[in-house]
Amino acid sequence: MKIKEIRARVIEWRGKTVPLPAHFCTNPMDAVSPMLTGATMGAFTFHSWLIVEIFTDSGLTGIGNAALSPRITKQVIDLYLKPLLLGADPWDTEFLWQHMYRKTMAFGRKGIGMAAISALDIALWDILGKSARQPVYRLLGGRTKPRIPVYASRLYSTPLDELAREAKQYKDEGYQAMKLRFGWGPADGAAGMQKNIALVRTVRQAVGDGVDIMADAYMGWNLDYAKRIIPLLEPFHLRWLEEPVIPDDIHGYAELRRFGRIPIAGGEHEHTLFGFRELIEARAVDYIQFDTSRVGGLTQARKIAALAEAHSIPVIPHAGQMHNYHLVMASLNSPMAEYFPPVDVEVGNELFWYCFNGEPAPKDGCIDLDENTPGLGLTVNEEKLKSFKVIE
Repeated sequence: MKIKEIRARVIEWRGKTVPLPAHFCTNPMDAVSPMLTGATMGAFTFHSWLIVEIFTDSGLTGIGNAALSPRITKQVIDLYLKPLLLGADPWDTEFLWQHMYRKTMAFGRKGIGMAAISALDIALWDILGKSARQPVYRLLGGRTKPRIPVYASRLYSTPLDELAREAKQYKDEGYQAMKLRFGWGPADGAAGMQKNIALVRTVRQAVGDGVDIMADAYMGWNLDYAKRIIPLLEPFHLRWLEEPVIPDDIHGYAELRRFGRIPIAGGEHEHTLFGFRELIEARAVDYIQFDTSRVGGLTQARKIAALAEAHSIPVIPHAGQMHNYHLVMASLNSPMAEYFPPVDVEVGNELFWYCFNGEPAPKDGCIDLDENTPGLGLTVNEEKLKSFKVIE
C-alpha cells in the first residue's frame, strides 16, 4: 500500500456566529488590552478548520485535521510535507514522522509546523486502522475502560444566573465533572478578581460538592495574579486550575505547583515529546493536557502519554475529537476526556461538529467508541461543508 495523493482543504465558516461579549474568557491578549480593546477573545476564535485526506493506492483514505492557522498550515503541507509522503508506505509512521519533523526543523518544531505534521500523522493512523480493520485504539493497546468519562467543557463567563442554569443542566445530563472559564485578569484589578471568584462560587453552588469542577484561565494571568487568587479559590475544591500563565513560563507553572494548594494543569499549547520532557522535569504540572492535533499527532502523543505515566501524571487531552478519544481509551493513565457540547458557532471549539460525521455523543457523562468501526471512525460531512468557504 502506497500514498498516491494528499488533499488539504481549508474551510471557513460562513454561517451564523454568536458574538462574544467582553470578559467572555481570559486570554493572553488581556495583558495588552488597555492599549487595544476590552474585547480580546476574538483573537482566539477558530472559525476556520483544515481537513486533510491521504489517499492510498489500495482505496483507503485517512482523515486528519487541524485548527491552528489553517491557511498557513495548508501551505506547510502542500509545499513542504506532501512531497515527502507521496509514494511512501503509510505503515511507516515513525519514519514518516521523523522525516517530516527533521525536514522542517529550521522553521517547524512547534506551532504551525507541528500542527501540519499532526494533521498528516492523524490521517496516517486512520489509514492504519482501516487497513487492519480495527479501531485505532486497538492499535494503541486496546480498551482500558468500558466507556470514557467526559467532562462538559464550556461555562464561559456569562451572567451568573445563566451560568448556574448551564452548570445545573450538565449535572442533570449526568456529567460528573465540568470546566468553567474565568473572565477577568490582572488588568481588571481586585474587583475583577472578585468577579472571577463569583463565577466559581456560582458553579459550585449550582452542582454541589459531588461534581468535579475545573477552571481555565487560558493563559490570561501572570504569576503574581495567580499567586494572589489561588488562596481565594481554595474553598471551592477545584480539581485543577488550567493554564494560569503563558505556556513559555514553565518556571511560573512550577512555582504555582509547589504551592500545593490547587493542582495545576497545562500543555494544550506545548509540542512534541521534548516539550513535555521539559514540563515534567520542571515538575510544572499535575495534569498534562496535550492536544493530539497540535502535539505531533498520535505518533508523538502516545510517547508523551507513556512518559507521563512513568511520572504518575494523568493525561487528559485538550478538546474532544476522535484523535484524542482513541488515545484516552487505550491509556489507563487517562481517566477522562474533554467534551465540547454542540452549540451555535461562537469560539469555534464546536466547529468540528459542523465538519465531520462520527463524533460520539455522551450518555450519562460518558462516551463509547465502536469496536466494529475501523480507523478513527470519522467521515467528512460534505453536505455541511456547503456552509463554509472551501479553499482547495
